[in-house]
Amino acid sequence: MQQATAPNKNERDYTLQNKVELVHGGKAYFDTLVRLIDEAQHTIHLQVYIYTTDETGRQVGDALIAAAQRGVQIFFLADGYASQNIDDDYINTIRSAGIYFRLFEPIFKSSNFYFGRRLHHKVFVADYSKALVGGINIENKYNDMPAQPAWFDMALYTEGEAATQLSAICCEMWNGGRDKAIIAHPPDAQRITQILNNHTGTEYAVRVRRNDWVKRKSQIWKSYFNMLNTCSDEMIIASSYFLPGWVFRQRMLAAIKRGVKIKVIVAGQSDVVLAKSAEKYLYRWMLKNGIELYEYTRSILHAKVACADSKRLTIGSYNVNNISAYASIELNLDVRNKPFVSTVQEELNHVINTDCKRITEEEYCRKTHYLRRVWQYVAYLTVKLLLNVVTFYYTQEK
Repeated sequence: MQQATAPNKNERDYTLQNKVELVHGGKAYFDTLVRLIDEAQHTIHLQVYIYTTDETGRQVGDALIAAAQRGVQIFFLADGYASQNIDDDYINTIRSAGIYFRLFEPIFKSSNFYFGRRLHHKVFVADYSKALVGGINIENKYNDMPAQPAWFDMALYTEGEAATQLSAICCEMWNGGRDKAIIAHPPDAQRITQILNNHTGTEYAVRVRRNDWVKRKSQIWKSYFNMLNTCSDEMIIASSYFLPGWVFRQRMLAAIKRGVKIKVIVAGQSDVVLAKSAEKYLYRWMLKNGIELYEYTRSILHAKVACADSKRLTIGSYNVNNISAYASIELNLDVRNKPFVSTVQEELNHVINTDCKRITEEEYCRKTHYLRRVWQYVAYLTVKLLLNVVTFYYTQEK
């Protein structure tokens, strides 16, 4: 087997004084989220793409209201497009309870409006020291409801140094709005020192990664590329909307040529029909190049996670497609810890063995007749065109 490329500067920026736990989607995630809200003492940041005032949204909202009423300062930021249906009465209710709430760049109401630049990240931070990062929105479909299993998703819970960095990012995002009367303050040096002193002896290597092309941030994109460049044995990628661009595909091919086994888990059924058809257009390319392809069948796949060699992991809101790479605001956590990452990679392999259907080239060709192939190609071109339409006027800030 050819030797993998040596780690480079993309391996920097890890912090060591962290505790990390994997949190599964569904009830486990929302139980954890509500518990952290209930335990918060002075500050909460919640930033999410989709917030819906259904049973799950109100469960979280009620916990936030109770926290605000006991004196916790709460900053709640939801995307102005995906969460635009939150009714005014509910917004007034949570604001009346003392929660600072606003929508991120409401459509056609923002002075710096970019249509495709949405707040896609999902992050919660309590007291500058405890955080959740993943791909899970606040809506019933992401929770375990009667007769409705949750969409398959994952998140990371972390305490310590990475959480202080996440709180600073949340403050930066909140303070970027037009209303400068309400400012969120990141932890000062004394507070950070206190948090770090409380986490001596916990040595999970964690780094915070962001993608926001307009702001010249492509850290998650680089994390994926570095994992592909340095992987020597096995890499598993689970992505709900898997549409890698040409450069990403070339990195996958290079890894395959080194002898790396690449497994890709995609959604068997999707909530976005056009995107799924476009994704299927790439099935044949993956299969003919030796990539193992699996469709998740137990429910809808929404996870965004990758593991390499049971040593490195990235998890968060970033999908492997050009929307996440060049349009949306994304947030991931990278973890470099063999015992921890090994358990996650083993779990993904278990999911492959129990909840997925392997797609073979023979089966794909047999089931995909000419007209269906044409439709998949049209869907693929349409998705690429839509991305170009919504991002052609983007300019990177200096």
